[in-house]
Amino acid sequence: MAKVSVANNVTRSNRKWIIGYSIAAFVLFITYQFLIPWDGLPSGIYQVVNRWMPPSAVNESLVYVIMALGLNIVVGYAGLLDLGYVAFWAIGGYCAGWFMSEFFYFLNIHFFGSVPAEAPGIHINFWMVLVIGGFVCALFGILIGAPTLRLKSDYLALVTLGFGEIIPQVFFNGENFFGFNISNGTRGIVRVDPIPVGVKDLGPFDFGWKLLIFLFLAAVMVFISLRLRRGRLGRAWLAIREDELAASMMGVPLMRTKLASYAVGAFAGGLGGVAFATHVDGVYAERFNFTISIFLLAMVVLGGMGNVWGVILGAFVLSWVNGTGLSAFSRVYNDSFGTKVDFASYTFLLFGLVLILMMLFKREGLLPESRLKLMLHEEDLDEKDASGSKRKVGK
Repeated sequence: MAKVSVANNVTRSNRKWIIGYSIAAFVLFITYQFLIPWDGLPSGIYQVVNRWMPPSAVNESLVYVIMALGLNIVVGYAGLLDLGYVAFWAIGGYCAGWFMSEFFYFLNIHFFGSVPAEAPGIHINFWMVLVIGGFVCALFGILIGAPTLRLKSDYLALVTLGFGEIIPQVFFNGENFFGFNISNGTRGIVRVDPIPVGVKDLGPFDFGWKLLIFLFLAAVMVFISLRLRRGRLGRAWLAIREDELAASMMGVPLMRTKLASYAVGAFAGGLGGVAFATHVDGVYAERFNFTISIFLLAMVVLGGMGNVWGVILGAFVLSWVNGTGLSAFSRVYNDSFGTKVDFASYTFLLFGLVLILMMLFKREGLLPESRLKLMLHEEDLDEKDASGSKRKVGK
């Protein structure tokens, strides 16, 4: 009965969060698409929103949400420390560059694309490229995970760090990869096809439809994460995270279960990579560096490792602060006090301080998962029980 009660409480809590997410998504879309006069004379609300929360910042934050939810499956559910997650972001981005641009100019392949039929290159529909990018990354996740997931803790982190450095460097120097140009090197792949939304002449409202699509993709990842978390595979991941030896003794196939987490997490990385390529309208090798992996890991840990809604909060807050928040605060602060302090240049200093404070005072994150919170505070509970038993003995 206790297990049924806990499951019902979790279901009710998730239902509330889903309703809240849907309302927030609807309000965001209506506000940015119809209420703010982007094509007219700048008004007061236009200036405030454009300074603190421009459409590009919201869209980029949603891409980080997609990526962080994928990493949460690997780190938060299965307990596997991955320091090379940016590799999947890069692979997904270049899938968009290969299949939604004129990069392969010597070909002329069109399949429900959003550009004229006479345009050279490969032009496949955005939704199909999402699936292609996801499955290509899932395949690479299995290939990378198969020889490395036998390692544990720090050794696994170091190996994933190595892959996270190798794959972006392959693309960075991919202008001559065994005689083939696979990435255009440092110049990148410029101009990927726009997302077909079925509405012509969008004009200044293009970002609103991107916002709606990115909200939908984030919702898909939320759905996948919650369904897997409650299923047999999700329970196997949690068992491995809490005690790998006990899980193996109970019959959990360790290697297969870990590979599944890597594949699903990599699939989300592919979705994020394709979405990001359409967001910035290109694929640029310098965007896929090691700091992105650490940034994503910080989103998962600070938001609440293992908690879908905490990860969303952590991803949105950190990406906004890094992309727009500090710059906007710098402008307001300098205008008010007549100074020239560039707070954006202290991004990593501030992140480091936040990480230290969070690990000291709130290790479980902003919105912690209940099971992980109990694990992290197990010593405190034992001390309370011990002190309570001492008082009873003294009486």
